[in-house]
Amino acid sequence: MDSSSFLSQFIQQMINGISLGSIYALIALGYTMVYGILKLINFAHGDIYMLGAYAGFFAASVLRLSFFPSLLFAMLAAALAGMAIERLAYRPLRRAPRITALITAIGVSFFLDYTLILFVSPQPRTFPAIFESEIYRFYGIIINSQQILIFAVSLLLMAFLTYVVQCTRIGKAMRAVSYDTDTARLMGINVDKVISWTFALGSALAAAAGVLVGIYYNSIDPLMGMMPGIKAFVAAVLGGIGIIPGAMAGGLILGIVEAMASGFLSSTFRDAVAFSILILILLFKPSGLLGKNTREKV
Repeated sequence: MDSSSFLSQFIQQMINGISLGSIYALIALGYTMVYGILKLINFAHGDIYMLGAYAGFFAASVLRLSFFPSLLFAMLAAALAGMAIERLAYRPLRRAPRITALITAIGVSFFLDYTLILFVSPQPRTFPAIFESEIYRFYGIIINSQQILIFAVSLLLMAFLTYVVQCTRIGKAMRAVSYDTDTARLMGINVDKVISWTFALGSALAAAAGVLVGIYYNSIDPLMGMMPGIKAFVAAVLGGIGIIPGAMAGGLILGIVEAMASGFLSSTFRDAVAFSILILILLFKPSGLLGKNTREKV
């Protein structure tokens, strides 16, 4: 491969990686927000992403909504589902040992997967074409409109989340609860309400990722949340779990590394690369790349 071909391939994989990494980042934000407040790794979060994809599918195919109304519908449905899961499954275990909540999260994950299989069958569904795909070519580099959409929507949602956490009353309450839950309660903050909002925001972001993936890959199925959910967890750990900018950075880095592995090595090697990153980060920097910046925790 000559230098110009290598550069073209590198830029192409960089674009692919940013697109994939934006999806990981949206899901990873939910992991990191919940962990930041409850110190809980919510392994059911990948299934919220799947529920969001199906809610978007329902909105687009049954209600005949266009892209943005379908996206908002899916985010709202997932937010309500996330709040319900927190209220029914996690809140009763608030004072239980951490391992109990962790096992419950795994149970909730399987419950959601197989309940949906019961109602919609395990067969993949073709996601409606609610966003036209156009291909742009620049000096041998291919970008399609769906990749641009994924990046633009992800960036917009990350900016919105940052605004909510840094500049709104509920965001300040989230930060206070993440620093010291008992003190926040003594100061009059309704901790249960803050935790519910945290689940709602994280779930809404995961749902947006589910809809974007449905549009991009044109297919959804009830088990689609397992691998992206685990990859997003890797991204959250890579950036520093509990830290919002870390989840964003971790998602993008993981997506780019996976795309490079697919482009220059083999697509079958991409999962091995992702989990190798998890092992390395746990061995050499368990707090993640931005782990020292604890003041940014939510």
